Amino acid sequence: MATATIAAGPAAKPAEDAIPLRRIFAFMAMVFGMFMAILDIQIVSASLAEIQAGLSASSDEIAWVQTAYLIAEVIMIPLSGYLSRALSTRVFFSIAAAGFTISSVLCATASSINEMILWRAIQGFIGGGMIPGVFAAAFTIFPPSKRPVVSPLIGLVATLAPTIGPTVGGYLSHAFSWHWLFLVNVVPGIGVTIAAWTLIDFDKPDHSLIKRFDWVGLGAMAAFLGSLEYVLEEGTRLDWFESEEIVVFSVVMVVGAVLFFWRALTRDEPLVDLYAFKDRNFAFGSLFSFCMGIGLYGLTYLYPVYLGRIRGYDALMIGETMFVTGLCMFFTAPVAGRLSARLDPRVMMMIGFSAFALGTWIASRITADWDFYELLWPQVLRGCGLMLCMVPINNVALGTLPPQQLKNASGLYNLTRNLGGAVGLAIINTLLNTRTDLHITRLHEWVAAGRQVAEEALANTTQRFGDFGDAAQTMALAVLNQRAHKQALVMAFGDVFLGLTAIFAALVVLSLFLSKPKPAPAGAGGGGH
Repeated sequence: MATATIAAGPAAKPAEDAIPLRRIFAFMAMVFGMFMAILDIQIVSASLAEIQAGLSASSDEIAWVQTAYLIAEVIMIPLSGYLSRALSTRVFFSIAAAGFTISSVLCATASSINEMILWRAIQGFIGGGMIPGVFAAAFTIFPPSKRPVVSPLIGLVATLAPTIGPTVGGYLSHAFSWHWLFLVNVVPGIGVTIAAWTLIDFDKPDHSLIKRFDWVGLGAMAAFLGSLEYVLEEGTRLDWFESEEIVVFSVVMVVGAVLFFWRALTRDEPLVDLYAFKDRNFAFGSLFSFCMGIGLYGLTYLYPVYLGRIRGYDALMIGETMFVTGLCMFFTAPVAGRLSARLDPRVMMMIGFSAFALGTWIASRITADWDFYELLWPQVLRGCGLMLCMVPINNVALGTLPPQQLKNASGLYNLTRNLGGAVGLAIINTLLNTRTDLHITRLHEWVAAGRQVAEEALANTTQRFGDFGDAAQTMALAVLNQRAHKQALVMAFGDVFLGLTAIFAALVVLSLFLSKPKPAPAGAGGGGH
């Protein structure tokens, strides 16, 4: 593993292991800022109905409360490395924390859905700047000997925040009101801003980068990533290429991608340096991060949908049921840290991917009666598996890069996780719709084949509505149709869980082809200014 190998090197002197207390506090403030930014992706997911009622929004409009944040954040994450080098980590992170706090207040005071969407986009764009900086700082200021402690911490925050988002959001909207989904950021946001401004001293700004800023590249990247996120988020709802909107944004996405990659590969100072992908470990780590995004955001979406649609749970009950995963991640983090110093990262990844695959395989047998206890082991395996995967993936991807590449590379690395989440959600929604339709068709065929059983069920249900006279049979048919649709949806959930099992089983095999990380280049970790 990167950590174990590096620590053994002659360059790791005891003097280098001493980290100034000021830097430790600065790093903790950055971690908390990242936690808030990632938490806010999912904090609204369990409370969209309350926000919709409060702002008198339509069901189509309310989805943009989450979509606007995601699109804006995806654009900022890769841009943050360039801006952080130009302004310094201290100035850039302080601006991001302050802007995130102010936009949170504006979200809470929004009086219409259009205002809310605007403020959420600004909140996502500014808040996205706080995420990659933490990964870069962790591998720049801490020596390899500290990585078994630091890497699990950032892995825990990056995965725990979206996992507990629905729990925290459900509690806040249930106990207070939806406004507190945003107001909860204010006091911590002010604290993070002050701490970042007074404590961060990791690097110096390079103001010459501002003069050479590639505005065309920014426009191309925004068109590419923004359109990609929009197509993935809205494709299922708009029936993909049957929609003129999806076609238009797909064209914008392709044109933006071509221009963005041309600028990134031909300019001396591109906004995003794609050459980090030439490092085999970083490329593999980013691929694993993409797949972890599918599992992380996909299951954070799937479980609440199942519990809401099939079990009829409210936001608070969903949050309480899903809290198990967060708890398991919290307790697995220190174990993952210790293992990372002793185990080959490939072995550790294989254990984590296997646990995740086992959890989704168990969940693939889901029925309409599954409750907290049936979902317990799939969630335990998911929580433990996530932490056992994230720590070695972080170390493999970023632990051996030279310091000058870390800021840019951490932006790309975090982008892959978010894009994985977006792609995963699009695939999951499409699968849920298509497989539900398929299962309904099959159920109708089975009903026709067993006509006598169906007629008996219809007769019994009609008898229950006997007081309604002529309308009794119509009502009975509606009830049976609803049951069939519910059963088809449950079967579709099982199919999606089986698909996720296949992805993570494939990652177990893919881990075998990863080369063991080499020692980091001289100066990586511990000193970077």
